[in-house]
Amino acid sequence: MWEIFALRYATQEQRAARDNFLRPPDPHDAPMPMDYFVWVLRDKQRAIVVDTGFTPEMCAARGRTMIRPLPEALAALGVDPARVEDVVITHLHYDHAGNLGLFPKARFHLQEREMAFATGANMCFACLRYAFEVEDVVAMVRAVHADRVVFHDGMGEVAPGVSLHRVGGHTAGLQMVRAETARGPVVLASDAAHYYANFAQENPFPIVFDMGEMARAWRTARRLAGGDAARVVPGHDPLVRKRYPALPESGGETVALHHAPRPD
Repeated sequence: MWEIFALRYATQEQRAARDNFLRPPDPHDAPMPMDYFVWVLRDKQRAIVVDTGFTPEMCAARGRTMIRPLPEALAALGVDPARVEDVVITHLHYDHAGNLGLFPKARFHLQEREMAFATGANMCFACLRYAFEVEDVVAMVRAVHADRVVFHDGMGEVAPGVSLHRVGGHTAGLQMVRAETARGPVVLASDAAHYYANFAQENPFPIVFDMGEMARAWRTARRLAGGDAARVVPGHDPLVRKRYPALPESGGETVALHHAPRPD
């Protein structure tokens, strides 16, 4: 059984609901901030990090608000990035694949299609590459040449009870993470659904490479969670911190996803 923690490290407060849905929401638009998370899976023997966020420099360049740098967020949970052996990268967008240098001993688990997507012909189009940072992609290429990348093709396993599932949609190689917990299988949807509402309303976030794959991913997430939508966790929703219990020492910034969520 795994413990799963969502660690908020940054936010974007000046954001409206119309920015987060492909199909226009209610005309009475309202603020809809975005949170930025990395995740940690932990059992008695090891910690697995899911995604690596962005640096303070990239935070400023992209106009986001840093709450705490990633090393600080991990340290508060007792995780030393220099000792982490496995890091899952759900996809290579700037807010999920920065800070790779913090993990000098780690193997990076990535879908082969994501590497091809981020280095291939699709990157000739600004509309497809603007969510990538070239130095992050180059860092991953260097990791490949250092024999530190484990490529997956569709479904893969990181450890017993932790599996990866390519769903695509948002990017060509986006993958979800499924982990067995005391409350059943929990699915980290990453950017298959930025918000609970993307999933519940079947209304996509506007950054989408393949609409059909994105739509099918919502149903895949529910299936992987044993049919229980309450065990699907979106990638950027501030409601995650309201629904799940916070670790007391985190100031509300780290929440435990292996516990049942509070009712709305």
